[in-house]
This record gives sequence, C-alpha cells and structure tokens, in this order.
Amino acid sequence: MRAQPQASHFINGEYVEDTAGAEIDVIFPATGEVIAKLHSATPEIIEKAIASSKATQSDWEAMTGTERGRILRRAADIIRERNHDLSVLETLDTGKPYQETSVADATSGADALEYFGGLAASLTGEHIQMPEGDFVYTRREALGVCVGIGAWNYPTQIACWKAAPALACGNTSIFKPSETTPLSALKVAEILMEAGAPAGIFNIIQGYGDVGAALVTDPRVAKVSLTGSVPTGRKVYAAAAEGMKHVTMELGGKSPMIIFDDADVENAVSGAILGNFYSSGQVCSNGTRVFVQKGIKEAFLKRLAERLDGAVIGDPLDPETSFGPMVSEGQLNIVMNYIEKGKEEGARLAYGGSRVKGNGFFLQPTVFADVTDDMTIAREEIFGPVMSVLDFEDEAEVMARANDTEFGLAAGVFTNDLTRAHRVVAGFEAGTCYINTYNDAPVEAPFGGSKASGVGRENSKAAIEHYSELKTVYVRLSDLEAPF
Repeated sequence: MRAQPQASHFINGEYVEDTAGAEIDVIFPATGEVIAKLHSATPEIIEKAIASSKATQSDWEAMTGTERGRILRRAADIIRERNHDLSVLETLDTGKPYQETSVADATSGADALEYFGGLAASLTGEHIQMPEGDFVYTRREALGVCVGIGAWNYPTQIACWKAAPALACGNTSIFKPSETTPLSALKVAEILMEAGAPAGIFNIIQGYGDVGAALVTDPRVAKVSLTGSVPTGRKVYAAAAEGMKHVTMELGGKSPMIIFDDADVENAVSGAILGNFYSSGQVCSNGTRVFVQKGIKEAFLKRLAERLDGAVIGDPLDPETSFGPMVSEGQLNIVMNYIEKGKEEGARLAYGGSRVKGNGFFLQPTVFADVTDDMTIAREEIFGPVMSVLDFEDEAEVMARANDTEFGLAAGVFTNDLTRAHRVVAGFEAGTCYINTYNDAPVEAPFGGSKASGVGRENSKAAIEHYSELKTVYVRLSDLEAPF
C-alpha cells in the first residue's frame, strides 16, 4: 500500500522537493505500515513559499470577487467529483473509516470553497453620509499573506476552512499540515490549480514545529490561523503578537453535554456517541463530560452500552467499518494513560477500556461512570474515545459545574423543555452550542470557542472579518477650515 505524492511540497503551482529536510514517515494507523515518506521544509523551501505568496497576492486581490469566486466554486465541483479517491486518501492519512471520510471530510472542504466562492463577489464596503455633503466610505481589503497551521484529525477540511475565506478576500495562503497527516492538503492545492487559480496563491509546505514557527514569525506574513491544542495555541498566539499579526485560534476543549431526565434517551445516546466516538474521539469540540440527570442515568448507560456493541471495528477502508484506529501509536499511548488514571482515581469503567489486539492503533470505545469533577479524565482534554459520565441533581448545580473549566469551545444540552434548552445555552460559557444534537458544523454557521479554547471564528460570514480589514476614507466636499 503506497500513497507517495510527487513531492513533499506544492509551491507556485508545482510540486517541489528538498531531500535535505528531515524525513517524515506517513503511517497508516490501521496497520502501522509506512505508506509514504516526505521531507520537512528547509529554510530554502520556506523562503520560496513565502516569496511566491507575497509576489502573487496583489494580482490575486486585483481580480474581481466574481473571478476569484468562480475559481473557488470550480475547485469545489472537482473535489465533489473526486470524493471517493480523496476520501480513500484521507482514510490512509488519518485512519478514520471511509464510512466517515466519504461524507464528512472532502465534502466539508468542498462546502467551504463553494460557500466562500459565492460570497467573494459580495465583499463590499459602505457609504456613510455626513453633514454638508461630506461622506465616508469604507473599503474591505485583503490582509496579505495568510498562514494556516492544521491539525491531524481533519486535514482536508481544515485546509479548505482556512484557505477558502482567505482566498475569497484576496489573500494568498500558505498551509502547513500536521506532520502526522501531510498527504491530503497537497491534493487540494492541485485541484485549485486545475480550477484556474494563479500559481502561488495556495502553497503547501510540510514540516515539524520549527517550520510553523518560521512561518508565524516572518514579517511578510499578515495572518496566522491555527487549529491545534491549547499549549500550542498559546505559543503561536504569543509569537504572532510580536508582529501584531491577525490571528484565529481554534483550540481544544473539555466540553460539557447536559442530558436532563426529560430528554429522549435514544437521541441523547446518539448525541453522546457523535460527541465522543466519531473520528475515534479525535475531535476538538467533543462533549466528553456527559452530565446525566440521576433519574435516567442507568437507562442512559444501559442503552449506550447496547449501541456501542454495534460499533464495527476493523479495516477503515471497508465501508462497513464504523470505528477506526487512533491516528498514531503516540496518541494511543496518551489515551491509554488517561484510562489508567481514570481507574486509579476511582471512576467506574462501564465499557471498553482496552487496546484491540492485532496490528494498528485500535482502542475500544471507552465509558467511565461515577466520574467526579476533580478527576483528571474530567479536567483534561484526552483527544480519544473516552467518555466521562457525571451525575447531577438540578439545573443550577450542573450549570456551575459545566462552566467550571478553562475551556470554552463547545457545549450541548438534551431536553424536551425548549424554554430550559435556550436558557441553558445562554448560560454556557462556550462559543459553539447545541440543542438536542451535537457536533454539527455547517459552513454557513460560525465555529469557534471562548476562554482558553481560542479567538476568532471559522466559517460563515463571520470569517470574512478575520481575513480582511476595513479602510475608512473621509471625503470633504466643502471648504476646510483650520484654527490658523
């Protein structure tokens, strides 16, 4: 099984290689097999990418929004036409089941390109009338060169979520995928060129943290957008602040999901599965603290176990497989350590908890019950298929506990009392909230967090504000007076 790209990097419309860079092994998580070898960007590669993006940006911005949008929409069409091949590559890259990647990865990237392609022609300023015939107008202008730094859980989607609004606004974009999943973004760059994009507007360079640091600190870079962990976000945010760069930080979470005793148990179990075990639990917004009102706790746990028995664990390329491996052995070991901490601190292991025998990085979906707020598994982001179920008595109590965290990415509530549902989401200290559902992320809606979970928003019209800036122009038509 091989998935070797033509070269490690895609710069100025073509593949580029420099074998002097550190080697990057691409490992298929289902078998542990090395399926490709790439190289981290050298200083020469980084310079070539930044110089290309900088040189191309003014001409790209000078095109009409309609012209830029047409290219983005063509790229979206091509992605949809090649969804099968792109989904297979995403599965090889991440280990996520084809059953998932075929509906949630490349398709989501296509949605972003189509949406922002449609918005591109509408990006205008406004006219403000002033006394005596004077007026003010605003211009919405591109920032310049934008850098995106991706996570390994949704490599195609994240590449498009960052590139689409940036390109729609007239910026150029450099994207550095995670070194764990470097393959998919290269295909996005290829497809944009095929759709008619000028060479250099979307460049891909691979690498470890030093490559990201070089991009973030370069004075020619105007904007940095990171999807990653909170510790990484703090470092990148601080480095960007040195250059007064624009930033979007989409970071981690330890999100609460509250299930009241009047909720539909079947729907609540579905929400808990989607919020804990989709992508083998490797989703930043996951609702991993599941607060269940005591009246339905046992019914919830019983039905959850029955549903988890139906998970099909196996070859992620098999369309019947519904639960795949962790992305890497390192991530698997991190999660296994958290499972041991849960046991040591007194949580009750209600389901799973073991590594699946055989090759690959498979771990059973895992549920802990009788979890308390002070346990490590209830405080720290695990980023794996581990659900913590906590009891609660009433709304006031659970709201205080749900918000007692440094994180604020997402939160959800399940109840048939819609008055209470809206009251609860108003009280959540989180940027993205759900009522009787979990982890929906349509491109039309803003996505992002509060507190330590980040700043700025991805997707929707809100993203335009983070990839452009307003210039204000005051026009005086009358004579101008001065004191002397």
